[in-house]
Amino acid sequence: MSPTIPPLPAAHRYPALVCLLASLLACSWTVSPLRADERVTPKRPTTSVESVERFEANVRASVIDPRVRAYPEIDFLIDQPDGKPADLQQAWYDPRVPSRGRLVIWLMAHNSPLFERLTGYGLHAMRVHYANRWFSKCCQQTPVDPECRGNLRLEAATGLDASDEVDIAKPDAMAERAYRFVKWLADEEAEGDWGQFLNADKSDLDWDKVIVAGSSHGSTTASRFAKHQKVARVVALCGPRDQHQTWQSLPSATPANRYFAFSHVLDQGWVEDHYCRSWEMLGLNEFGPIVNVDQSAPPYGNTRRLVTDADVGGNAGRAHSSVTPGRAAAKDSSTGAYLHEPVWEYLFTHPVDQVGSPVPRDPGCDHDQKQ
Repeated sequence: MSPTIPPLPAAHRYPALVCLLASLLACSWTVSPLRADERVTPKRPTTSVESVERFEANVRASVIDPRVRAYPEIDFLIDQPDGKPADLQQAWYDPRVPSRGRLVIWLMAHNSPLFERLTGYGLHAMRVHYANRWFSKCCQQTPVDPECRGNLRLEAATGLDASDEVDIAKPDAMAERAYRFVKWLADEEAEGDWGQFLNADKSDLDWDKVIVAGSSHGSTTASRFAKHQKVARVVALCGPRDQHQTWQSLPSATPANRYFAFSHVLDQGWVEDHYCRSWEMLGLNEFGPIVNVDQSAPPYGNTRRLVTDADVGGNAGRAHSSVTPGRAAAKDSSTGAYLHEPVWEYLFTHPVDQVGSPVPRDPGCDHDQKQ
């Protein structure tokens, strides 16, 4: 049974310093020119507005850390069959926008429209290539162990030996790759003061300054990682899901009020009660009701559970992708502008200490799902 949505309230010094000419495929720094309508006062008054450009790094994980390796058993590669690199990673920073001192680690494919928005909010943004290709190959038993996917997500994110399904080494896990990428950028003195995201002895990231985010599979791993490691915030687009798994109710290192979720009501994960189940297992109903963003405005009652019923032509696949900036995102039919610009800004920047009022669990949501 699909849940009943309750009444809704009216709410990124310079080109690379050390890139070798022989490694163009391994590392590149690029900049994006300003459009006239994007020009804002730069952070450093000694820099003219016209000369300020967004910093973008595109670097192979195998250049940053020679320990990384491929896992062909799960189709996770360093080089594609055609010889092209498979392990490119991206990092963006925009000096035109006052920095919030937060780093977003994005756990899905690189998404330029999303990174444009994140850096526009004053956030640093990074996408790492980590061993995440296991999803369609592991934990395929019927019934699957209720801890199988959660354990594999934890191993893929941390490199801890949490799963018997595949052995993922620490250099190939999300957390280590993100740390090595930040340290590399800091060592290269890349634009953006990336060293601020390292801890005091530079042995790890300062996770209190990190936002982990993703869509679908990535949002679920972001949420699982945050159960293990305290982070500044979690943003889950079309997720988290993991039906039949139990990790969502584990004690959380990250306070529950730091999880933010957004999905479309035609998404299969919503229709089949997977999102409502995970959201409540995470305890998000303690911070407000489910709010339809198309019938409300920021700050959406300070809730952590947002949905949309925007027109996607009845296409469940598009509905799944529509909550993330990109081609499938919902747009205004007359202007072509994204409908959910304020929603994305809310998800990534709303103060975590501002919360809505608790509401009971939804009796219409199937919490006890079985295979």
